[in-house]
Amino acid sequence: MISITRRLFLSLAVALAPASAIAHHGWGGYDTSKSFTVTGKILKSTFENPHCEIEMEVGGKHWHFVLAPPARMQARGATADLIAVGKTCTVFGYPHTSKPDEARIEYIVLEGKRIELR
Repeated sequence: MISITRRLFLSLAVALAPASAIAHHGWGGYDTSKSFTVTGKILKSTFENPHCEIEMEVGGKHWHFVLAPPARMQARGATADLIAVGKTCTVFGYPHTSKPDEARIEYIVLEGKRIELR
């Protein structure tokens, strides 16, 4: 006989499993055949899960760049201070296939240091 606590746990696990699978997006929406590198000043910065993000104005275009998760950023030396608003950086990444202003960043150059994000 299964205890009520175990039944409740199993029920919750089954109910939440599909949500966790959907919660994280894949990288299939980015075109790796069209890599590019740009340099600009950071206009907006977010250092939180699931991914850090920055926004930059480059050549008259406003970009939204998806970086690595905060734990990976910190482990590789990219702190919130390094991607702060007003800082200049260079990013290498891949454009989104359906969002013309978004790109996934493979590496970022901050204060002369190249930091791999993947």
